[in-house]
Amino acid sequence: MAANDDYILQVLQETAHITEEQAASARAAATPKKSAVDVLIESRVLSQEDLGRAIAANAAMDFVRLDDLQVPQDIIALIPADAARRYRVVPIGTDELGGVVVAVDNPLNFDTLDSVQALAQRQVDFVCTTKDALTTALMKYYGTAEDAVANLENLTGAISIGDTDVGAMLSDGTGGDAPIIKLVTMMLIEAYNMRASDIHIEPLEKRLRIRFRVDGVLLEMQNPPKRLQAAIVSRIKIMTGTMSIAEKRLPQDGRIQVKLGQKQIDLRVSTIPTSYGESVVMRILDKSSLSLGLPQLGFLSDDQATFEHLITLPDGILLVTGPTGSGKTTTLYACLNYINKPDKKLITVEDPVEYQMAGINQVQVNAEVGMSFPAALRSMLRQAPNVIMIGEIRDPETANIAINASLTGHLVFSTLHTNDAPSAIARLVDIGVQPFLVSSAVRAMMAQRLVRKVCQNCKHTYDLLDSEISGLGIDRSQISGGSVVHGNGCEKCKHTGYKGRAGIFEIFVVDDEVRHMINSKATTVELRKRAREMGMRTLREDGIRKVLSGMTTAEEVIAVTMSDAD
Repeated sequence: MAANDDYILQVLQETAHITEEQAASARAAATPKKSAVDVLIESRVLSQEDLGRAIAANAAMDFVRLDDLQVPQDIIALIPADAARRYRVVPIGTDELGGVVVAVDNPLNFDTLDSVQALAQRQVDFVCTTKDALTTALMKYYGTAEDAVANLENLTGAISIGDTDVGAMLSDGTGGDAPIIKLVTMMLIEAYNMRASDIHIEPLEKRLRIRFRVDGVLLEMQNPPKRLQAAIVSRIKIMTGTMSIAEKRLPQDGRIQVKLGQKQIDLRVSTIPTSYGESVVMRILDKSSLSLGLPQLGFLSDDQATFEHLITLPDGILLVTGPTGSGKTTTLYACLNYINKPDKKLITVEDPVEYQMAGINQVQVNAEVGMSFPAALRSMLRQAPNVIMIGEIRDPETANIAINASLTGHLVFSTLHTNDAPSAIARLVDIGVQPFLVSSAVRAMMAQRLVRKVCQNCKHTYDLLDSEISGLGIDRSQISGGSVVHGNGCEKCKHTGYKGRAGIFEIFVVDDEVRHMINSKATTVELRKRAREMGMRTLREDGIRKVLSGMTTAEEVIAVTMSDAD
């Protein structure tokens, strides 16, 4: 405010905050680096709040105390971080007409006001606050790894990694590692706030690339300097407590537990050597997904009823199929959560155990000590479980033990990598299971894919393009009465038009005729034909239903499913 010193002193005198003598004394004590107003505040003649209220009243603005506010992240996102720092502004809310309320500490800088108005591309209502309050808010909501760590607890609540209180560690961290600790911690917070499922740290020839996977799509973030590459990777390894920072020639795996406020977040860490250093992928495992109900997975009511019946059967095998990243594990955990009751004993064998679930016995595969899938399964059967979940059937021994378990009164959930539901039969036979065992044990197979959901904040109805109708393999008469929507893109969805993901499903229930066909070594084509006769909807058909219901878009369904003709 130094450029407006005389004017501000005049305003303060007119509002009776200072006398003429105090103004003159402050002018005399001012220096090129310290304004007369700064002199008044330092000598405690004037408080920052009194100054802010006087300036606000003169500019016909409201005065706000930012310390009393907790601004939601979607509001903060209305002004980019670099612009907020450059102009010293913080958005704090919206009005009834969709305008944005922005706090400033110098309402007399009209160039700043005009620039922010143009940047926001909407009506802006400016309010005034104090200089210190605005500085604190900028650090709290936009701070970098270097300047925001002092306010981490305001941003995310108490933070801890394993048994270590990160807030205390950072506040005391004055050594050479402190900036790296801050950088990695802020990376984790940013990824969590963006709902990322993975963090990719990729060493390239001349730079270190950081990418977050959000709703299945990789987004490149601000990249740290290449010179910090080794320190960042070492810091992540140290956080796991099990990975060696000295070993850079072999792949390694580990886990990190981070507590953000009341939320417990697990990260599964994988490193692999590349030409330009170690590549790191951190999979973010948010335990809140364990409580997802079947509708949240994407089931419509008819498929949900079918699936609920299947997962409450007393015995048999239920297979969930699809490629890597299609949500198979999430679906199986939702099944376990649905049937996890005190009168049932549930055991899982996984490689690795992704989520810790209360009330369920979970076994981690460890081939180095002889705890393979088959070895774990043989021991599990002596534990008298009602339900067994096998992370993946990948070899003849595992498949046969799973089959035998299902035939001796156990309900078995597992996954296979196949493109559709009927192909699971051929896959089991290829692994080495006899057809008569497959027909006796398997109750149903469900193929699935993930599609991005349309953002509910910016969705609007529209007519499908001819190319989309052709791509879906339908005609325009089939979409009458549907509610086809598309996302315009907004701050809440990072201007993608999508927020979150849901499944599309293909459920193939085995009946007596299908069992007979399996025993007769029917081909996948023949099994698929029978499944269609029984009313099985294909992945493409279920996707079309979800386009017409407004859940997703034709573009998404076309991208992840093959046409039924193919």
